[in-house]
Amino acid sequence: MTKHILQNSSQQSNLVLQYGKDALLVIVGVLSASFGLKGFLLPNDFLDGGVTGISLLINILTDINLPVLIIIVNLPFIWLAYTQVSKVFAIKTLIAIGLLALSLTFISFPIVTTDKLLIAVFGGFFLGAGIGLSIRGGCVLDGTEVLALFISRKTVLSVGDVIIVINVIIFSAAAILINIETAMYAMLTYLGASKTIDFLIHGLEEFTGVTIITEHSEAVRKVIIEKLGRGVTIFNGKRGFGKRGQLNEDLEIIYTVVTRLEIQKLTDEIENIDKSAFIIQQSINDVKGGMIKKLPLH
Repeated sequence: MTKHILQNSSQQSNLVLQYGKDALLVIVGVLSASFGLKGFLLPNDFLDGGVTGISLLINILTDINLPVLIIIVNLPFIWLAYTQVSKVFAIKTLIAIGLLALSLTFISFPIVTTDKLLIAVFGGFFLGAGIGLSIRGGCVLDGTEVLALFISRKTVLSVGDVIIVINVIIFSAAAILINIETAMYAMLTYLGASKTIDFLIHGLEEFTGVTIITEHSEAVRKVIIEKLGRGVTIFNGKRGFGKRGQLNEDLEIIYTVVTRLEIQKLTDEIENIDKSAFIIQQSINDVKGGMIKKLPLH
């Protein structure tokens, strides 16, 4: 009984620490994105890609308040996240976007520069850092990736292909409705933001291969299949030399492939089952077949 109580207490403590870490990442991400927008992009009528770019474009054309636009434009994507990813992910995303809107409304940031190249590079950097940190915290500040994930599951397009198509449409609209120069600088801003996001989440790829070695392989297998909706492959292996000396015990090794939006949820679920599980993440350049339907646009 005492051991069971201690285990529950330990799990609750780990859960609190994880939520605290996620909250800190999201808050820092919101502040970084706000600084990128108010310190660089907004005062100079610059654009970005994705949902943020759509909101900025509407703001320039109509003068509707940007915080309001960010919430309204993201609402359909939050609902999509609720139905396609998870309830927790959608709630965290809604809170993060709400915090971004509040930050843009009530926090003042200095205008750093009026040099267009510096605005594109550093505005994209701080905005991308904000989005990347939020992803690390288990949510997104921009709903484009949620839409891309949904479309990739329904079509032959990859997540990266969908994001490219969406941004080509946004930049083309900016070129027509505003001017070509604004659209070109928006492309630079988007490139800066996307590269920063990739750096922060440790991967240029859309998919990540995950190898899991744990004594609770059956429980982990069920979580991956039932909660994440992903397939798994089970390898039969033997323990080698470890902390407990030479071993020759049979064990099951789990391998699965997930999107970068699902990595945080997967690792959280595994830690809830076995905190000492050995997890290896591998970047994947391309995948096809199995439960993954993918045919690159290019």
